[in-house]
Amino acid sequence: MRIGPLMLALCLVTTPAAADESGRTLDAFRTFVEVYERIRQQYVEVHSDEDLMQYAIEGMLGKLDPHSGYLAPADVSDLRQSTSGEFGGIGIEMDVVNGLIEVIAPIDDSPAALAGIEARDLITHIDGEVIRDVSLREAIEALRGPIGSTVTLGILRATDDRSERLEVSLERAIIRVTSVRSQRYTNDVGYVRISQFQRGTHADLIKAITALEADAPLKGLILDLRNNPGGILDAAIEVSDVFLDTGTIVSTESRDPMESQNYTARPDTTLVRIPLVVLINGGSASASEIVAGALQDHDRAVLIGSPTFGKGSVQTILPLANQYALKLTTARYFTPNGRSIQAQGILPTIAIKAGPVSSDLETERVREADLPKHLENGGPSERLDTSAEDLREDNQLWQALQLLASARLLNQGR
Repeated sequence: MRIGPLMLALCLVTTPAAADESGRTLDAFRTFVEVYERIRQQYVEVHSDEDLMQYAIEGMLGKLDPHSGYLAPADVSDLRQSTSGEFGGIGIEMDVVNGLIEVIAPIDDSPAALAGIEARDLITHIDGEVIRDVSLREAIEALRGPIGSTVTLGILRATDDRSERLEVSLERAIIRVTSVRSQRYTNDVGYVRISQFQRGTHADLIKAITALEADAPLKGLILDLRNNPGGILDAAIEVSDVFLDTGTIVSTESRDPMESQNYTARPDTTLVRIPLVVLINGGSASASEIVAGALQDHDRAVLIGSPTFGKGSVQTILPLANQYALKLTTARYFTPNGRSIQAQGILPTIAIKAGPVSSDLETERVREADLPKHLENGGPSERLDTSAEDLREDNQLWQALQLLASARLLNQGR
């Protein structure tokens, strides 16, 4: 008889405690084999051995957490493409929570974002069919389709006081993720948006800040991490290092203490020491929360917006011999002060609701510039540059600009 790895391990057991544990393991394994054989022989429909093993693996992983999964070769390829910045689909980062597809965040300029899909939306129907009790892999397969094809989604959206059902049709497309975008507001405040943490994000961030300071030094910077679903851990650490010169950025705690890690900032990589405001919301997840938490704990930035998503776990891709791979949760993230991000998220320093700027703050007041025949200023302009977007539609960004302006005035009095 051929001795497999499990039986060989049992033969090597010497201690009573280890023997007892291995005995329970063997009993469980025998039960699994018995169930497997009953299904093969007596289930009403025929299923191949390969399919049954696939179901068993997916069921085992599905009971662990929403982020662990069994990846087919095509899934591994898709994962590589997503971290490189170009892939096909509707453009959402998602989780499966209690069998329902939950949107973590839409990707900037994707079909999902342009159709108005928001963080925490639940996808309940795909092309009229109810979607429930699915794995993450099944959810991906259901949303995947040829580029240019149309898919109709049923959406359940919960707000503070009510919920609403929506139906959204969108066309699948090649999703090109521009990781870093930037522009200048006023003469001395820069704005940088990071939409996802990819392999080139750190280099793109440095280029963006350097370009912003080419005309004149910045006196304040806004880092926008809203609806950033995360990405590569190393990219988040490198981005944090741009703003920090000492101390812990993030630590990870694994089941094996030898595999736990502590990542620290280096003074030689710090690029920006000016006042910093970070924008966050419920679509800021994982790597975004690492950056926000590190900057908050070191008192390096003021966080404006709403609480983040709360994904504080580390997934490792483990290749398997059959060209499949295992995406397995292997650790938890902790901020420099030892806070767990998992299911808690990062709270903003100043909670500001999203949406347009309140009329009593901005749009309804009559100002000198509105009066007929008013005198021109004659000096250098300090007006906001709204060529990229209308600031009146973004209350959180507007408040960040006001905060940096106030900080500049306070510093002038010192």
